[in-house]
Amino acid sequence: MNLHEYQAREIFARYGVPLPRGELAYTSQEAYEIVCRLGVPAMVKAQVLVGGRGKAGGIKRASNPQAAREMAGHIFGMHIKGLLVDKVLVVEAMEIEEELYLGVVVDRALCAPVVIASLEGGVEIEEVARTMPERLAKITVDPFLGLRDCQARQLALEIGLGKEKVAEWIAIAQGLYKAFVECDASLAEINPLALTREGRLVAIDTKMVLDDNALFRHRDLEALRDLTEEEPREREARGRGLSYVKLEGEIGCLVNGAGLAMATMDVIKLHGGEPANFLDVGGGARAEQVAGALRILVSDENVKAVLINIFGGITRCDEVARGILEALPQVRVEVPMVVRLAGTNEEEGRRLLADADIETASTLVEAAQRAVEAAKGG
Repeated sequence: MNLHEYQAREIFARYGVPLPRGELAYTSQEAYEIVCRLGVPAMVKAQVLVGGRGKAGGIKRASNPQAAREMAGHIFGMHIKGLLVDKVLVVEAMEIEEELYLGVVVDRALCAPVVIASLEGGVEIEEVARTMPERLAKITVDPFLGLRDCQARQLALEIGLGKEKVAEWIAIAQGLYKAFVECDASLAEINPLALTREGRLVAIDTKMVLDDNALFRHRDLEALRDLTEEEPREREARGRGLSYVKLEGEIGCLVNGAGLAMATMDVIKLHGGEPANFLDVGGGARAEQVAGALRILVSDENVKAVLINIFGGITRCDEVARGILEALPQVRVEVPMVVRLAGTNEEEGRRLLADADIETASTLVEAAQRAVEAAKGG
């Protein structure tokens, strides 16, 4: 679950991370009043759950309250990468000498958190890793010991931070790491972490991504989810207990099991097609879940064919077939559909579909080939 910058700020502040003063505004007049209270030049920053806000014109500097009102007026109503701006964060502008990067992520290969630091702050860290990997420093943290002071100090020295700022850096790194762990995050990031002309380290921009699977432990954090900025089909799928991610292709995929879903997408691409989504109905999917998943798939106007790939272990193939048949009277499926069933009760499942004149395939390769051909008008 992605958090807005203002939400990440509030969390980081609780863990002692220094931040510029600021407030959230929903109108131009509120932006004006906030700058009046701050009494200093301010940055007006669009709050949307995408990157590239600055390049899109969603971040402006205002030298006085009147300018803040004008800048906010320009930003409100903008669409940044398809998302409407309906709120802005107004924060005091800082005089920056140097921009650093500090972040914590989960390294799935190491099964441990990794803290990353760089002097190349203010730009996407992926670009730094690609073009200037020598400018990155990182250290793996033992989850049972946590981030130790000596590790944070090592990072500061590796990136060349002045010794007089190391103690301040350690405190910020410890606070960021603690927020990452206690909130069950998959990413906690400060970019940039600015060294100001006054010699302070201040978190100028903040980002946090929470692990959806841990939200049952954090009802307060789950309440921060901004439903207005989520893809509608992804929102509906989550409400139905389905794992769904919209992609840009033309073949809708309905699969049980994340690994099988990834393999299905790979086989589609191997045979010249592009998957329109990732959709995992789960290992114990029942008819009503399959019916709901099919509704979500065919509501995507980009879908030109549907491929259903079910391995019947916990999920019985005949149960999936009944789910498909239950959905058809309720959902207008106007694109070709290919179903591959394998496993428990597959013969019964295929018989049910055959009686309804629904095309089936015995292997994944065969199913993918037929779906690709159908999507291309074959």
